[in-house]
Amino acid sequence: MNPDGSVAFFDKQFQRQVRDQDFTLNPFELAALPHLKGRVLDFGCGLGNLAIAAAQRGCSVAALDASPSAISHLRQRALDQALPVEAVEADLRSHELGEDFDCVISIGLLMFFDCPTASRVLSMLQARVRPGGVAIINVLVEGTTYLDMFQPGHYCLFARDEMASRFADWDIIHSEFSDFDAPNQRIKSFVTLIARKPERQKD
Repeated sequence: MNPDGSVAFFDKQFQRQVRDQDFTLNPFELAALPHLKGRVLDFGCGLGNLAIAAAQRGCSVAALDASPSAISHLRQRALDQALPVEAVEADLRSHELGEDFDCVISIGLLMFFDCPTASRVLSMLQARVRPGGVAIINVLVEGTTYLDMFQPGHYCLFARDEMASRFADWDIIHSEFSDFDAPNQRIKSFVTLIARKPERQKD
């Protein structure tokens, strides 16, 4: 698999974090952690800090990422701690999931796809949540002015109301917009949504 620009960018960042032993959960991961249970999918897991934390809490985790450095590191961490984490290197733009999960997480990933791909992958993630299970999605939204990490034409800033609309038939547990300062007086604007899938779909 030939990594695109964003994968190469994050691969270098992950290598630096491993050197620095920087495995702290970010704010979005900390918000997700209390909601994790059962069989968990971490789609775009990065170094796997959340996957490791979930497994330490008794979850069985499938963790997927396109970064070879991240997946190699996560496999070793899981092996060293004898944790139930299956770490898989995959092109997440085209990867097809073969099972359902009690919890599906995708933090800081979907905006790195073009919009049609991001929309299709989000639909796949929603479909793979078991009835009564939880989806945790975090993306950049319109209003973001810091775009340095993106390749032109290969990213998607979601509309600010899009996640609420896409999960309209779910039980919204948490929905929050967060703005973070970025270089040169620019902004990263995120939405984080945590929603429970209905036990029975509405007619």
